[in-house]
Amino acid sequence: MIDLDVHLDAIALGDTRAFARWLTGAEPSVRASLRSFATVVDVEAVLQESLLRVWQVAPRFERDGRPNGLVRLGIRIARNLAISEVRRTRATAVAPQALEALETHAADATEPDPMLREAIGDCRDKLPPKPRQAFDARLASAGGHDDVELATSLGMKVNTFLQNFTRARQLLVDCLKKKGIAL
Repeated sequence: MIDLDVHLDAIALGDTRAFARWLTGAEPSVRASLRSFATVVDVEAVLQESLLRVWQVAPRFERDGRPNGLVRLGIRIARNLAISEVRRTRATAVAPQALEALETHAADATEPDPMLREAIGDCRDKLPPKPRQAFDARLASAGGHDDVELATSLGMKVNTFLQNFTRARQLLVDCLKKKGIAL
């Protein structure tokens, strides 16, 4: 990796193009430093906030003589923000090795437990009509449509769609808990 601090003087003067060039080189490293937090925080939000803070503090940044000082600062800011978010939400960070093990396990997984599938289906069938519509639409789209499109297709406002989906999800969780299935 080249020393991205070559852009520092221009960034300190408010040159947005220099910051964009710095960002192009620095973003992958900052993002990678947040990998262990991927299951417990919104990494994209933390990344965006940390890069905004780098832009804000860059004019006051003092070089330490080592390369990529601003990148190292960005990584420190991002990790501190992620840790603060974990503390705020009382979530637990996951080690990168554990994430890789989960990915491997998911790739090796076959069909889900038929009894679990039956319990989920039973709970889904008990949903009230509107929450079930929202839930079924989201499942059927498989991520292919955003919530605005789904809401429009159901004749709902986006906020109503999201409320119905959230209600459906909570009702499913409650129903599954009654069946002895803890999520």
